[in-house]
Amino acid sequence: MNIVFFGTPEFSCEFLNALSKDKDIHISAVITQPDKPVGRKKIMTPSPVKVLSRENNIPVFTPKNLKDTDFIEQLTSLKPDLFIIVAYGKILPKSILDIPMYGNINVHPSLLPKYRGPSPVQSAIAAGERQTGVSIMLIDEKMDHGPILAQKTIKISSTDDTESLLRKSSDIGAPMLIESIKQLISGDLTPTKQEHDKATFCKLIKKEDGRIDWNESAAIIYAKSRAYTPWPGIYTNWSGKTLKLHSIMISDESITNVEPGKIVIEGGKVFIGTSTQPIEVLELQLEGKKRMPAKAFISGHSEIDSQIVS
Repeated sequence: MNIVFFGTPEFSCEFLNALSKDKDIHISAVITQPDKPVGRKKIMTPSPVKVLSRENNIPVFTPKNLKDTDFIEQLTSLKPDLFIIVAYGKILPKSILDIPMYGNINVHPSLLPKYRGPSPVQSAIAAGERQTGVSIMLIDEKMDHGPILAQKTIKISSTDDTESLLRKSSDIGAPMLIESIKQLISGDLTPTKQEHDKATFCKLIKKEDGRIDWNESAAIIYAKSRAYTPWPGIYTNWSGKTLKLHSIMISDESITNVEPGKIVIEGGKVFIGTSTQPIEVLELQLEGKKRMPAKAFISGHSEIDSQIVS
């Protein structure tokens, strides 16, 4: 099978790696997003998929414009059987979707039609879901709308964050993708139409989504902290500066009746009130400073005790 792979982040790499090792599959090209500036020095950095492709000597394209006629002609000249799309990060136009002989397969880390859109893993964790899944689907012209080829359920543990849940999704999804490809090409797999009336949608996560509303419950705040790890993280405001909360847990200690947003220091630990029980903050980082364990932060900022964050 002649395949062109579209993907960009680390999540895509497990799928690309599995496809490249299968004896029945030939990856004629990889399409990924252009290098982007990273860090304070804005160093131009290739995507994880581009790095992996180079390591495996697979031709890589990084088009800025997917409607560019020269790029479309290049794709067409490859005579692909399938396009495989795993978190590429851009919507493919019809002029590209029409190229491969057997269509386009997408990997989506949710149990479609639930959580269609760009942030299914973060949204499932933030909503307090106890399970999610991976869907292998055919692409049509609507977002995450096409028929399902295969699905598997994944349990969300109480400690899962976005990174760990994406790892679970790729571990389960990569072999499922290869099996689905082979069954589709051989005619042994019948796509199943989604129940569109049950569809739910999620949004693109933005930096401001990480700001904590202390009038929410401890459970909701804890879920958001896991959902927004590693990005954008969760944060609050103290004395006009951003205070990042890198690691939190719901307090099981006998600290009660703390008003939402109030900081209490007790026994060398930092607690912040919510609408239910307080949370304990294990690591903090004040704007412009280094990340610190709670005890070290307290020693340098003892004045934070009994103050209100917002």
